[in-house]
Amino acid sequence: MASSSRAPLDLYNNPELWRWAGGMEGVPEWMGPSETFDERARRAPWQARGNELFAILGALLPGLAIALGLATVGHAGSELIGVEWFGAERSPVSPILLAILLGLAVRNSVGLPSVYEAGVQICLKRILRVGVALLGIRLSLVAVGSIGLSALPIAIGCIASALVFVNWISRAVGLPPRLGTLIAVGSAICGNTAIVATAPVIGANEDETSYAVGTITVFGLIALVTYPFVAHALFGGDPDLAGLFLGTAIHDTAQVAGAGLLYAQQYAAPETLDTATVTKLVRNLFMVAVIPLMTILYHQKSSEQKPARKPKLNQMIPLFVFGFVAMALLRTIGDLGDAPFAGLLSDAQWKSGIAFTTTLSSWCLTMAMASVGLGTNLRRLRDLGLKPLAAGLAAALIVGAVAAGLIHLLGRGLATAV
Repeated sequence: MASSSRAPLDLYNNPELWRWAGGMEGVPEWMGPSETFDERARRAPWQARGNELFAILGALLPGLAIALGLATVGHAGSELIGVEWFGAERSPVSPILLAILLGLAVRNSVGLPSVYEAGVQICLKRILRVGVALLGIRLSLVAVGSIGLSALPIAIGCIASALVFVNWISRAVGLPPRLGTLIAVGSAICGNTAIVATAPVIGANEDETSYAVGTITVFGLIALVTYPFVAHALFGGDPDLAGLFLGTAIHDTAQVAGAGLLYAQQYAAPETLDTATVTKLVRNLFMVAVIPLMTILYHQKSSEQKPARKPKLNQMIPLFVFGFVAMALLRTIGDLGDAPFAGLLSDAQWKSGIAFTTTLSSWCLTMAMASVGLGTNLRRLRDLGLKPLAAGLAAALIVGAVAAGLIHLLGRGLATAV
């Protein structure tokens, strides 16, 4: 029998073999990123807590990243447009305005995927408050008190006019009493914070609260991007009077902070942001008196016997108010004597710390304003209906007109005091 002369078969010289080279076959299971049920069950308590925190961080990072990205693009775009393109020494375009417009463009064009929502909410609620609190480092307690006293008569006039006229207008256009009360309180004091604090004590339902929040948000956003330019025209570029106007004429704390920063960036007037912030915080403090008062008046006029819940103290006095005062106290103590904190810091270190805190506050506010744009769906205007929009427009015009009138009436004395 003849032997075969065929060469032995080369198993590796087979092109079909390499089709599966990237299939990860044979890779052990411990290389996989997912955990088994047994692994989760064996976690110690500290490991479980760390895992939860890691999961929260993963949920927040996308939203925080897009807000920070829009804030960065706003700053870079401001320099590009104003300095590079138009050759101006200082850009006439505010970074915060660009951040808001970019956020609006994203939300109302491609939309905001749900993966970004948690981080954007943190910017709107937490990072904003941190930014407002950090602003206190710019002022001493004496300056805060001086601005607060100057703002007091204007704040009282605006609050009283809003409560009286907006309630009357709401009844005239046929709004439900609870919805009219919420819009009046939101316009008078602290925007959405006042609405959320007042809703449970008058028995408002979720729809009424949502309508009131939507109405205040719409006109507050319009005021945010327009009132800085209106204030500059109305008060001849006086930064202190402009700050008083922004702090009393705009509804929500976030919107006031954004408008004050926009004015400061647009007209190189940082004192406007200080005055606007302190003025708004003075208005916020009136929630302690106004919310119980509106509750009593509402239940006296209404035949409904819905159980009311008392608002919590931190709803009537936002915690960032205390943070702002604490930072102002820190500034006051640091500025006392010949050296900051009895020589613990040098003058250069103290000034550097103030500058860093101020910059951090500005970035926090810019991220929050980018999130305002990302959180505003303009298509929801149709869902609000004409009646709430009419009441909201009237509220914005009344509060703005009263603020401007009182500032012009008391302008000379206010400018001297501030």
